[in-house]
Amino acid sequence: MSEQAFRYEPAEDQPGWFTWNLTDETRFNAQTMGRMLTRIEEGADGIRRARLRMFPERRHSNLLDAVHGGVTLALIDIALFAAMRTLLAGDAAGSVTLDLSSQFIGAGRIGEPLDAVTEVLRETGRLVFLRGLVVQGDDMIAAFNGTIRKPSPKKPIRR
Repeated sequence: MSEQAFRYEPAEDQPGWFTWNLTDETRFNAQTMGRMLTRIEEGADGIRRARLRMFPERRHSNLLDAVHGGVTLALIDIALFAAMRTLLAGDAAGSVTLDLSSQFIGAGRIGEPLDAVTEVLRETGRLVFLRGLVVQGDDMIAAFNGTIRKPSPKKPIRR
C-alpha cells in the first residue's frame, strides 16, 4: 500500500487544515467516519501535535444521542496514523497498530467537531509511541496512548 492511499491536501473550505481521507471511499474510514481534517499545532509547551478532526452526525450516535464509544476509538486509532504521517512523514499506509489504551472521560456531542490531539513520545527504528486527548471544544472526552509498528523493509525476491 502506498501513501497515495490517502488524500492529504489543503482543505479549500477550512484554511490551515488538510484533508485526511482515503482515496478508496469504500473502506472503513470513509464509510464509517466521514470527512476528516488534520493540521499540525505547536503548543505553549513547545511540543508539536497533530489534530485530527471529525464531524459527528446522527449515524455516529449511541442510544443516548452521544458519540458512540466505538466511533471515538476509531478516531483515536486513525489519529495515531495521521500524527505519524504529519509529524514524522512516516508511512501511515504500511503501518499497523500494536496497542491502544484509552480512558473515556466524557461523552462526545453530535453536531460539533470532535478532535483527537496527538503527540509523538518516541520514535525508534520500528516503533512509534504516541499519546493524546480527544476533545470537543473545551471538554475532554478521552485520553489515549498507543504504539504503531512501521512497515517491514521489503526483502528482495530470490530466484
